[in-house]
Amino acid sequence: MSALPGSYEGTAVTGLDASPVEPAAPDLPPLTEQTEAEARELMARYPQPRSALLPMLHLVQSVQGYVSPEGVGFCARLLGLTKAEVGAVATFYTMYKRHPTGEHLVSVCTNTLCAVLGGQRIYDAISADLGVGHDQTAADGSVTLEHAECLAACDYAPVVTVDYEFYDQQDVESARALVTALRMGEKPPPTRGAPLTDFRGVSRQLAGFSQHADLAAERAAIDAPSTGEPTLAGVRLAAERGETAPSLQGPEPEAAPEPDVEPAGGPGETASEQAADTAVASADTPAERAGAAQHHPDTPEPAGRQPAERGREGTDTPPTSSGAGQNSSIERET
Repeated sequence: MSALPGSYEGTAVTGLDASPVEPAAPDLPPLTEQTEAEARELMARYPQPRSALLPMLHLVQSVQGYVSPEGVGFCARLLGLTKAEVGAVATFYTMYKRHPTGEHLVSVCTNTLCAVLGGQRIYDAISADLGVGHDQTAADGSVTLEHAECLAACDYAPVVTVDYEFYDQQDVESARALVTALRMGEKPPPTRGAPLTDFRGVSRQLAGFSQHADLAAERAAIDAPSTGEPTLAGVRLAAERGETAPSLQGPEPEAAPEPDVEPAGGPGETASEQAADTAVASADTPAERAGAAQHHPDTPEPAGRQPAERGREGTDTPPTSSGAGQNSSIERET
């Protein structure tokens, strides 16, 4: 990676952001009693309340537009965690934003296939139009732009998402027109999937609550088309050719028989010595054999080292002869 640590490009590639969290704006919406009640509802969905941290961070974003310092403290207080623990999670995942986000989040895939087909050109054009770089927001607050390393839609490349909804097979002009429409307050329908809302709305959806005003709007979002021609083409060709995927149920492999290893050693040996002989004899590789031999009770101590006494359990105990260990580094330090 050529980008320097802390740069916008470096953040896009690694997902790591070392920039400080911005102080809360004076007009930042507060986290209300209703927000706390919904957070506790999330906590109740899990056997361990702390497992609710991820959806709670989305909930904070749905209210304030990013994971604010107040939001970090809010989650820490309810879950009995430290702010550092909450912050470690919030800074690990790129879906949690560390400064205020625009009304819409525009993500342009610049990974290999999308880049080859024009993703980087799309990103550069939108960046120039907005006058911003990665993870920055247009002056009018309408759009936050970001690189995306992969949007998991290679059969639709190049891909742009808005608030995580897909706009497939884009080019420079179509992507610029899309962003222009967003800045004018329009919400062009995605190529597939749910109707477009906004970043705070989809954050609420990711938190586990409906972002829609009524049941009809919710059903319309769920029932929207979610597949496209590139995805179905392979399925159709397979049906025409009579091709099927191999069965997942295969014969269980037979377990290899355990090797019969006769206990090694001779008469008069202790149980630990016999066990050590067996370990050496049953070693499969030279490295294992050397390791087993090194721990054998009969192995002589290295030159210059005084033998240790071995107890009944085969554990080493410090030597007891007078003068042993005198003036050692440990003794000098104590």
